[in-house]
Amino acid sequence: MGLLHVSYSNDNRPEIKFNEVVFLGYGIDDAAYSDYEAADVKGKAILIYDGEPMNANGNSLITGKKELSDWSSDWKKKLLTAKAKGADFVFIIDPNIKKNIEDNRRFLLSSRMRTGDSENPSGMLPNSMYVSSTVAKTIVGKKFKKVVKSRDKAIKSGKLKAVTLSTNLTVNHEKNVNQLIGSNVLGYIEGADPKLKNEVVVVTAHYDHLGKRGESIFYGADDNGSGTSTVIEVCEALVEAKKQNAGPRRSILVMLVSGEEKGLLGSQYYAENPIFPLANTVANVNVDMVGRVDDKYKDNPYYIYVIGSDRLSTELHEINETANKSFTNLTLDYTYNDDNDPNRYYYRSDHYNFAEKGIPAIFYFNGTHEDYHRPSDTVEKIHFEKMAKIGQLVFYTTWELANRDKRIEVNVKGRN
Repeated sequence: MGLLHVSYSNDNRPEIKFNEVVFLGYGIDDAAYSDYEAADVKGKAILIYDGEPMNANGNSLITGKKELSDWSSDWKKKLLTAKAKGADFVFIIDPNIKKNIEDNRRFLLSSRMRTGDSENPSGMLPNSMYVSSTVAKTIVGKKFKKVVKSRDKAIKSGKLKAVTLSTNLTVNHEKNVNQLIGSNVLGYIEGADPKLKNEVVVVTAHYDHLGKRGESIFYGADDNGSGTSTVIEVCEALVEAKKQNAGPRRSILVMLVSGEEKGLLGSQYYAENPIFPLANTVANVNVDMVGRVDDKYKDNPYYIYVIGSDRLSTELHEINETANKSFTNLTLDYTYNDDNDPNRYYYRSDHYNFAEKGIPAIFYFNGTHEDYHRPSDTVEKIHFEKMAKIGQLVFYTTWELANRDKRIEVNVKGRN
């Protein structure tokens, strides 16, 4: 099969055999459209298409617009859904697999890291394999015509009828596993209000970087020494306020997470194993790279890219805007918050693991520069005055989230 498939083994079975596979459309389970209605996939292999169904006008059946939903943008979402439904193996048909392999060759050839525990060391995703249409035809033979027909009917009607197809398939996996231990560092400031203290605002930054490679040390002053330092300063100010009996009313969880550079692992672990109920988590304020100036703003260092603030809650966006106008007067740039941003930064920092759980999140980011992920990301290049102003904005936004009478509402749908 050559480079026409990419597999991810998530358990320790070296050989997995199947005599049938269930075609399940796009593997989506959404209020607007579901491929799982009346489908029993427990213990079975499923075959799904990458992406999401689009009607004849080029609009998504999920969003009702040309903009795609997170069923297309978040590669984990379908796999987590399949896992929750009990599927044993997920085959994903990717018509553009050749191009995607070439575009992501470096990532695909690198080692994988994921969260897990002693009872489930392989993590939370099922076994999966991205395959070309040619490989899919090999799996189900001439019955592949039923797959295409079922998919096309589902697009027209908005409902899928699952198709069970016989096969004679053996999947062989070989992998080497090294178990590593990473730590999130948590600090807790209990709220002063007897009722509101049960609600929590989570402030995050990742403290890991790339370490040493050969003789080169990757210092990570901006990524993310700047964010880590900023969060510690904000924490210090919040503690000082509490010492003076001045708040905050809600509780604050300050969390420095590990494993961001390997796939947002520390924040993912917390989101799956929270110390405080996610239902009581008001918002996440995330700080990742705030100490440098990119080319766009070389003549105006007092700026910050704001990402995610209006994706789930317009109130969070308004709070940050008001805090900036009242206290810091930075240039707030929303370029990377665009749904069609090709860099996809919204999905690339720790706030996303909270947003994925329906928790409003805001991400502060200075953009990339020539030293990004290089040994030359060193402390003498940090713009400390800019960093201090951003720290003030982070503080005042967090302060308002923690002290307003009513917690912010999740009032936006379809942009997460």
